[in-house]
Amino acid sequence: MSFTRRSGRPPLHEVGEAPDYRFTLANERTFLAWVRTALAMMAAGVAVVQFVPGLDAVRHALGIILIMLGGVLAGVSYTQWERNERAMRLGQRLPRSPIPRLVATVLTLAAVVALVLTIVDLAGG
Repeated sequence: MSFTRRSGRPPLHEVGEAPDYRFTLANERTFLAWVRTALAMMAAGVAVVQFVPGLDAVRHALGIILIMLGGVLAGVSYTQWERNERAMRLGQRLPRSPIPRLVATVLTLAAVVALVLTIVDLAGG
């Protein structure tokens, strides 16, 4: 039985040729790494709110940003896995994603803000 998804594209198992299973497994490991990173970001957001000293508004904003980014990453990780799998099945180049740069940028900024809050707290106390 064949069906198309809401996107109008056929399911992966009906597209192109099955790639070498090692590539499929590597793609799955990458997906799982993204999911672990998303979970870590959400946990970091909670930790920032609970443990980073300083202004409540800044801590909460930073925590919310990290939690939201974790949620976005979890959401796009499956889409990225599927795009990669489809490209491999069709013998195409793997698609590029802006997500790694976004994650690196937000985490760098979060680290700087947390560091500044900690230094200000130490200097004031």
